Amino acid sequence: MTRPASRFTLIISAALVVSPVWSQDSDINAANEKAMKEAAARVAPCIVRIETSGGQDTIVWVDPATRQPIRKVVGPTTGVAVDADGYVITSTFNFANKPTDIFVAVQGKGRSVAKVVGTDQTRMLTLLKVDMKGLLVPDAMPKKEIQVGQWALALGRSLDPNLEHAPSLSAGIVSAVGRIWGKAIQTDAKVSPNNYGGPLVAVDGRVQGILVPASPSSEGENAGIEWYDSGIGFAIPLEDILAVLPRLKQGTPEKPAVLRGGLLGVTPQNADQHGAAAVIGTVAPESAAQKAEIKNGDQVITIDGKPVSNWAQVLHTLRPKYEGDTVALKVKRGDKEIEFPKIILQGSQTAFDNGFLGILPMRDDPEPGLEVRYVYPGSPVDKAGIKVGDRIMQIAPDNSKQFRPFSGRDQFSALMSLFPANAEVSLQVKRKDGGKVETLTARLVPLPEDVPDELPKESTKKHALEKPKAVGPRQAKKEEEKAEPKKEAPKGGKVETGLLRRKNAALGREYWVYVPRTYDPNVAHGLVIWLHPAGRQGRDADDMTDLWEDFCEERNLIMVGPISKNSEGWAASEADAIMGDVEEGVLNQYTIDRQRVVAHGAGIGGQMAYYLGFHARDLIRGVAPHGAVLASQPKDNVPNQRLQFFITAGEKDPIVKDVVDSKPKLTEKKYCVILRVLKDQGKQYLDEDPKTLRELVRWIDSLDRL
Repeated sequence: MTRPASRFTLIISAALVVSPVWSQDSDINAANEKAMKEAAARVAPCIVRIETSGGQDTIVWVDPATRQPIRKVVGPTTGVAVDADGYVITSTFNFANKPTDIFVAVQGKGRSVAKVVGTDQTRMLTLLKVDMKGLLVPDAMPKKEIQVGQWALALGRSLDPNLEHAPSLSAGIVSAVGRIWGKAIQTDAKVSPNNYGGPLVAVDGRVQGILVPASPSSEGENAGIEWYDSGIGFAIPLEDILAVLPRLKQGTPEKPAVLRGGLLGVTPQNADQHGAAAVIGTVAPESAAQKAEIKNGDQVITIDGKPVSNWAQVLHTLRPKYEGDTVALKVKRGDKEIEFPKIILQGSQTAFDNGFLGILPMRDDPEPGLEVRYVYPGSPVDKAGIKVGDRIMQIAPDNSKQFRPFSGRDQFSALMSLFPANAEVSLQVKRKDGGKVETLTARLVPLPEDVPDELPKESTKKHALEKPKAVGPRQAKKEEEKAEPKKEAPKGGKVETGLLRRKNAALGREYWVYVPRTYDPNVAHGLVIWLHPAGRQGRDADDMTDLWEDFCEERNLIMVGPISKNSEGWAASEADAIMGDVEEGVLNQYTIDRQRVVAHGAGIGGQMAYYLGFHARDLIRGVAPHGAVLASQPKDNVPNQRLQFFITAGEKDPIVKDVVDSKPKLTEKKYCVILRVLKDQGKQYLDEDPKTLRELVRWIDSLDRL
C-alpha cells in the first residue's frame, strides 16, 4: 500500500514544477523593462520641456466634483523636436490659457524663448520656433508599420525639471489605428496633461505619434479632455505631421501659419452614420459642394475612387484632409451617376442662418396646410397681414411659380429649413374669415432672441395619431412619415402617468419619468431631459416634479431624468446610455413632439446638455444649461436639425463670466441664443427666480416657431 504524500512534499513538488515558469516570466519581464528603458533613452534627447507664463488661468471645463473650472497652472508641458533648426511640435492644448511668454528647455542646450509659428487646427498641434541649431530629431515609424497590439510608450517632460534624467513613462499598447476619423492612433497608455505634446514611442525607439487630447465628436483646443484618465488616449502619427511640416514652417511669429480642416459643406440625410446609405441631406450655402453643384438627395457611391456604403466611410476620407486639398466624388442622382473629379475643399463655410416668418403653428393637425396659432408682433408675416387662425396652404421662393403644398407643421417646417434669413418667400394663405385665398410675400429674418410675454394655451388639434393627408409629391409624404413616427392609441386601458421610477434592465440603469395626469396620446408632448447636477443621482426627482408639474400639464410636457452612475457627475461616455433611457422610457411609450425636445441641466448636468445638443442632433432641438459652460467649439448649424439655446447663470456664480462667454461662440455659428444672468443669484436652480423659469417654459413651448 502506497503511503499518501505529505502536504509538505506536495508543496515542494509544486514549487519544483512551477519554478521554471516563474523564471521564464521573470526573464520576459526583465527583457521588456530593458527594451522600454532603452527606447525611452533613445528618444529622450528629442523631447523638450515647455514652460509658459502670463495669460489666463481658466479653461472652460467644469470639474464634475466641484463645478469649478479646471485651472490650468502655468507649469511645464512637453514637446518634440521635428527639425534640427529649432522647430518643436506640441499639443495646442498646452496653450489654451493664451500665455504671453513661452520657453523651451532642450537637453544639453539650455533654455530659450519660443514663438508660435504655426497651428494645425484639425489635429490640434502647434509648431514652435526656438533660436537653437542642431536639435536632435527622432525617427518616425511609418504608419503602415503601426499595428494594433504593439507596445506603445507615452513619454513626457513635465514632472522632472532635470533634463538629464529619463522622461516620465507610461506603458501600454496600440489599441486602434485610424481613429478620430482617420487622424489618430489610439493607445491605452496613460495620456494626460502631464504628457500632452510628448511622443508615443514604439519599443524600438521610433516615434509613432504626438500625444494630444482628441475627440471623435468635437473639435477645438479643449476637445477630448473629457477622455482624461479614461484609459483611452490618442496620438497624431508623426509621419502625417512631417508631411505638413513645410506648410507650418511657412509661418512667422508675426503671422503664424494656420492649417484648417478641409470642408465639403454637406451633412448626411440620416443620423445613422454606419447603417444608412451615404445620402446628402443638406448643402451649405457658398460651400465647396454648392459650388460644385452637388444637390440634396445625392447619394455618394465613391470618394477618391473608393466605394462607400455609409457616411462613416465618407468621413474617414474627408476628415484627414486640409483646406485646399481636393476630393473626388461620384454620386447617384436619380437614375444617373455623376462624377465630380476635383472639388477643392474650403477651410470655412458660411454658417446657415435659419429664416424666420414669425408664427407659431397649430400642432397635431393632419389637414392640408398649416393653421397659424400665434403671430409675432413686427415679424415678416405680421407686416404681410397674416392673422391668427389663417391657414398657410402652399409656399414657394419669391418670383417662383413652383408652389409646394404640404400637410401640417412638420412638412411645413421641412420646407422652411431650405430658406435662410433674408430669403423672400411667397405664401398662399386661406383666410380664417371668409375662406378667401390670397398670395402674400415675406422676407425672412433671423430667429429673434426673445420670448413672447404671453402665449395662447390652445396649441393642438389633438390628432397626433392621424397621418397627414396626402397633398403633394409622394416623396414629401414619405419624408414626413419617416421624420415623425406615429404611436398607436393604447389598447386595454390608459398609459401610466405621474412620477414613475424606472429601471433599464438591459443597461443596468435607473431613471425617472414624469407624465402629466392630463396626458392624451392624441396630443404630441414636448420632452424635457433633466440632467441632474453632481451628487444628486436622481434624488431631485420629487423636487423637479413638484416644480414642473403645473407647467407640464399647461404646456403638454413630459420630463425624464436619467441618473448618472458616477457620483461626481456626467461623463461624455454616458451619452448613449442617456439616449437609451429616453428611448425606452419615453419615445417608445408616449407621443412625443420631436420639435420640442430639450436637454436641460444644471452644473455638470448643464455641460452634459450642451454635449447632447451637439451629439444627438437627430433628436435634441433645444439646450437649456444652467450654471454651465460651453466646453468645446460648437459644431456648425444644420438647417434641417435646428438647435436653439436658453442659457442661464447667477451673477454671483464663480463661473458666470465663462457662461456668458459661451454666447458669442454660438452666435458666430448662427445659433439663436437667449442668455439670462440672474441678479443676486449664485449656483441655485431657477426655482429661486420664478420669472426666468416661466420664461424658460414659454421658450420650450415656442421651439417650433417658424
